[in-house]
Amino acid sequence: MKIIKPITHTILLILLTLNYTSAAIYSGTVVDAQSKKPIADAFVTRGNNVVRTSQNGQFQIDGESDEIGIRAYGHLRRKVNVQPNVAPVALTPFTPKALYLSLFGIGSKKLRDSAFNLIQETELNALVINLKDDMGRVAFKSTTPLATAVGAQKIITVTDLHALADNLHAKGIYVIARIVVFKDDPLVANKPELAIRTASGAIWKDREGLAWCNPYSKIVWNYNIDLAVEAARAGVDEIQFDYVRFPDTHGLVYTMPNTEENRVEAISGFLSDARKKLVPYNIFLSADIFGYVSWNTNDTFIGQKLGNLANVLDYMSPMLYPSGFQFGIPGYLNPVEHPHEIVYYSLEKAKHRTGMPGLRFRPWLQSFRDYAFDNRHFQGEQIRAQIDAADKTGSDGWMLWNPRNSYTRDGLRPKQPTTIAVYPLFPAIK
Repeated sequence: MKIIKPITHTILLILLTLNYTSAAIYSGTVVDAQSKKPIADAFVTRGNNVVRTSQNGQFQIDGESDEIGIRAYGHLRRKVNVQPNVAPVALTPFTPKALYLSLFGIGSKKLRDSAFNLIQETELNALVINLKDDMGRVAFKSTTPLATAVGAQKIITVTDLHALADNLHAKGIYVIARIVVFKDDPLVANKPELAIRTASGAIWKDREGLAWCNPYSKIVWNYNIDLAVEAARAGVDEIQFDYVRFPDTHGLVYTMPNTEENRVEAISGFLSDARKKLVPYNIFLSADIFGYVSWNTNDTFIGQKLGNLANVLDYMSPMLYPSGFQFGIPGYLNPVEHPHEIVYYSLEKAKHRTGMPGLRFRPWLQSFRDYAFDNRHFQGEQIRAQIDAADKTGSDGWMLWNPRNSYTRDGLRPKQPTTIAVYPLFPAIK
């Protein structure tokens, strides 16, 4: 696959030409606007059908829908109306640089406006918004019956998700919807048969006193996928699953033997099912992964293996917080003293092990006080060091995490006019 690396100050275009061949089949070619060379492996979707462009950039796709979705790594997705002899469609390159907002952060005018101001004034251009959080709470008005049945919607902070997505797009903001999967206390409380248990048979709870769901359960899978489909319909740009893993605790009891093969199949199986259900929405799919997964050749005992994840995700998001690297990395045993090296070498290791370009990774970076070593504050110098490391590897941007939603301009570059996204996302073909 040929990758076109986004360049901040130069707009690159991918041109897609559609040729009308019959009532149900369309063919076309994806090429680079500057080099005129074909682009392989771009996604083209029509209804439930999805095809990848060939090495020559060509495709054929059938179906009854009058719309075709197009997306490529490192670019904004687009949807076009299919007509004979249509003009080329341009996909705009885009590198998300995001802040995280919690369930309460996206609902708080003060915190939301603070994030908007930072996005307006700095290089930031994206938000990760919590639609289902670590407590199992669903932030938006969901029509998924299980969300109501288990009491997950007692606190609604997003009254109209579609309107929120439209509002964020109008501000040039790329919208990533975070959905926490297997850590779900309300679901276990109402359906204890779905719980992970201890060897004694008791419901297991983590260090925060919260229960987790059985990663093998199709009920759990379908519940979270249904929420993701709702978010896709509302117009978010990307679904990001978090806690899509087994607990990092030994001696727990599951409905299947706790082997590496079973764990990996469960996690990859869930993500594969989600990907299939999200096909009609031409939406990007990502997941958060442990930082040490970049280094470990096994599944880190949580079901996450880079090669398997790369097959079912558009973007992999390793959590590269230096405070989370308890044992450091080779040559850097005190990670909080070396934030640049932690991020850079972890991403380079992930690229090498998967054979994937940096464009397939978008890391989480630390924007909070250290909790594991010397309690130092991560301020402008440390934040910039992590950003520069991610940029150096060619990653598809980065995301800043602060659980309190407290961010400043420190470490961020000022906004340049050419970094603003081109919206609307789905212009119709004339």
